Amino acid sequence: MSKKFIGYLGAYTKRESKGVYRFELDVEQRTVSTPELAAELDNPTYLTVSHDNKFLYAVHKEGEEGGLQAFRITNEADLESLNGQFAPGSAPCHVSINNDNSLVLSANYHTKEARAYKVDSNGSLLEGKPVTHEGSGPHERQEKPHLHYAGFTPDEEYAIVVDLGTDTVTSYKVDEDILRREQELQTRAGSGPRHLVFHPNGEYAYVMTELSNEVITLKYVGNGSFEELQYIATIPSDFTENSQGSAIHISSDGKFIYAGNRGHNSIAVFEIQDDFTLKLVEWTSTEGDWPRDFVLDPTENFIVATNQESDNMVLFERNKETGKLTVLQKDIYAPEAVCVKFLYDK
Repeated sequence: MSKKFIGYLGAYTKRESKGVYRFELDVEQRTVSTPELAAELDNPTYLTVSHDNKFLYAVHKEGEEGGLQAFRITNEADLESLNGQFAPGSAPCHVSINNDNSLVLSANYHTKEARAYKVDSNGSLLEGKPVTHEGSGPHERQEKPHLHYAGFTPDEEYAIVVDLGTDTVTSYKVDEDILRREQELQTRAGSGPRHLVFHPNGEYAYVMTELSNEVITLKYVGNGSFEELQYIATIPSDFTENSQGSAIHISSDGKFIYAGNRGHNSIAVFEIQDDFTLKLVEWTSTEGDWPRDFVLDPTENFIVATNQESDNMVLFERNKETGKLTVLQKDIYAPEAVCVKFLYDK
């Protein structure tokens, strides 16, 4: 019997999408199924899955309030609504969960807030407790804080919040659902940091910038503190059209970084050197327009990417030795898809 993995797509619902979609990756056939609607929801643009595969959390706008919607994942991979937690204003743009599935974090681009939500025993979310950023940057899109990522350090003692609007990477000590500000790293002015991934060894991290189209290599020195080691471009120096950095992911063997480019419409592949700085391997076209997100599958033999403006999902095969990507499928209909997550391989 062929091994299959279940994945979910988050999407905007401005045109044709209806919410969260579900698909299957068949690793032996090397194919992805056409996504099917799993939950009707307004603009679930980012998702996270609990590590026991029991629950899914989606950002969501409900009326004049934004927040998170919790779902139970059934044995058939259907989504059953549990509850939502909302506050006045726009919905968050990022959501993550800790390893024991007890705490969920969200980052909100519009309201300047990150929130921490305790998770009830049945997977429901309790009311989130916020922290607020202040400040601005030199770029026209940096008129105020724009929080774009909230995740955990490997030891989960700190929450890391990446703020595109103020060019900062800020750490918060995690005390149950209370976040206490600890350290702040200022990146280059106007770089617009967006997302962050830690190296599997827990000693380094990599930040994708949206405005300057770079990856920043950071040394994690502990206690929520970072030091900058390198800035490296994610697009060619002679590319002059509009391009904005999107997602960043790392292979679990710690050998390769993958960075998305909206506009250049590519995934930049980087090899991680012995000193943990990056060296470009190649750019691979995403075979569509505006690749906002992509993900490695549980085997890491494949990458699935989503193109927001061209409404297509792309399946790549990944060479684990070289890091290079080869297109297998490119015309999978996925309307307005902007986030892709797999269930964990259990």
